[in-house]
Amino acid sequence: MNPRLTAISGRLKGSIFPIEALPVVIGRDTTATLCIADASVSRRHSQIEKDVEQFVLLDLESLNGTFINDVPVKRRPLQHGDRVRIGDSQFLFLVHDGDLSVKSSEIRFDESQPVSGSTLQVRFNDALYLMARDLSALMKVSTTINAVRGVEELQKTLLELLFEVVPAERGVILLTEPGSHGEVSEFTSVFGLDRRRGPDESIRVSRTVSKWVLQHGESLLTNNLAEAKDLATAESLITERPRSILCVPLIMLERTLGVIYLDTAEPDSVFDKDHLQLVSAISAITSVAIENARHFEWLVSENRRLIADFNLEHNIVGESPRVRDVLQFIAKVAPTDSTVLLTGESGTGKELVARAIHQNSKRADKPFMAVNCSALAESLLESELFGHEKGSFTGALAMKKGRLEIADGGTLFLDEIGELSLPLQVKLLRVLQERNFERVGGTRTINVDIRLVTATNKNLGDAVAAGAFRQDLFYRLNVVGLETPPLRERQEDIPLLANYFAAKYGEKCSRRVTGIAAEAHARLLAYDWPGNVRELENAIERAVVLGNTDRILLEDLPESILESEPAATTAGTKYHEAVAQTKKQIILSAMDQAKGSYTDAAKLLGVHPNYLHRLIRNLNLKEQLKK
Repeated sequence: MNPRLTAISGRLKGSIFPIEALPVVIGRDTTATLCIADASVSRRHSQIEKDVEQFVLLDLESLNGTFINDVPVKRRPLQHGDRVRIGDSQFLFLVHDGDLSVKSSEIRFDESQPVSGSTLQVRFNDALYLMARDLSALMKVSTTINAVRGVEELQKTLLELLFEVVPAERGVILLTEPGSHGEVSEFTSVFGLDRRRGPDESIRVSRTVSKWVLQHGESLLTNNLAEAKDLATAESLITERPRSILCVPLIMLERTLGVIYLDTAEPDSVFDKDHLQLVSAISAITSVAIENARHFEWLVSENRRLIADFNLEHNIVGESPRVRDVLQFIAKVAPTDSTVLLTGESGTGKELVARAIHQNSKRADKPFMAVNCSALAESLLESELFGHEKGSFTGALAMKKGRLEIADGGTLFLDEIGELSLPLQVKLLRVLQERNFERVGGTRTINVDIRLVTATNKNLGDAVAAGAFRQDLFYRLNVVGLETPPLRERQEDIPLLANYFAAKYGEKCSRRVTGIAAEAHARLLAYDWPGNVRELENAIERAVVLGNTDRILLEDLPESILESEPAATTAGTKYHEAVAQTKKQIILSAMDQAKGSYTDAAKLLGVHPNYLHRLIRNLNLKEQLKK
């Protein structure tokens, strides 16, 4: 693995920065690991760190935001080929995947066992006190293996360390399936190494010895089987040539994970009691590392699975828990053909969700047709949906295909479905039931294969109770439902969205926008956004169009946002604080003169009552007016 950033634009274009010591801090500060001398870059703009097996890019509360593939992020795993934008500089994140899997010797369970010397057994618990002895060797093993996370790499490292302290010619680590009950037949991981030939030599393992150690949880040193009552009669221990075997269990929390198996054919280098005790002590501190490594590998595989589930094509900006829930919903429903009903306030991105469902479905290469049911009169909407034949009504000069027919094989998205008239509801219900229809003025039945996604900001349950919406159609539409979250419930996404829109409209307006001022940022967070993401987008577009500097300032924002209370941790500018205080005093005085009547106070102030209500809400005056 050779992770690096390659600059493709900006002051450092053409430079390559290897990612070595972590974290890698990127910023304008001269002490930063990757220093970018650019005013559009914050002093400590972002950093790259390691999370398990992934590199992660973290934004350090920069003013201008950090972008991956033009999407603003706070914290996001980096993938090979990702384009990272920081200020005016862009980098490609590249990883040269040259890693080779760790190779193991071929392991063969042998039914024959050469014997010489004597047999010694040591209980696992009796070996723990030996950790204080051979302290330097144990410390080296502990510090080395705890820095390794992959199971195979850990096994290879452990055997190499054992070869340094024990005169073994060959070593094997046999692991059982997590949760197994210690049967040799359940060995699911075997890793062997020859001291001289490495992984290229085939290694024989005594099934009898490894099974006995695994079942009894005791260490075993075999130089002479005659003294081992449990093993002396085993057929698999027939002598072929002199050999010394040392086998110890790997135990954690009274659960046997597997065994360490060492042997040697050198008659002058047989194992002794000291070797057995040392390896038993090493196994005691190794078991935890092996269990942790297996757990890490499971987490990495689970993380990759989740990333695959979330590897969606979408234009939804945000990293909050509510947005993750939406992406998880899309990942689950997109592969199906189920009808989806999206509910939620206006401006929460229901059409973006509908498009993401289509883009990640098997219909992605077919049409996506969107129709707003509230934008057209009933007669025009019927023609728009179902099409019409030539001469079917005045002005029908030619045959026209409807959106249903055009969307055949793809997805039809009906926005504001709650505004659909009752006659059209009946016709739509038939399409859902029969999957066919006739054009307006036509007699030929047209079959269609469509997926229907609908959206509304109304409560359809209430509309059904009021008789304004058909109950049978509601059940047909509400097969799978999702409520898109309002912006006030995912405030952590406001900075990401604001930076995204600033970059988008800065490019459209050919205006350089490097970020958002701290005071403006505080007001964006303090505002409750009744118009949700759409209102935020309009506010940022207005600020980009009317602004005069390379940053969005407080005075560039709409008045409704300026009237909101700034965040408690950030002080506003003196001018805007004074304006807000003056507005409060004027409103409180008018309400006092009107004796609490909103209508009379609005007349005194010369404003509409609705506007007065909004001012009182934005300036947080409700509690003061109750007193």
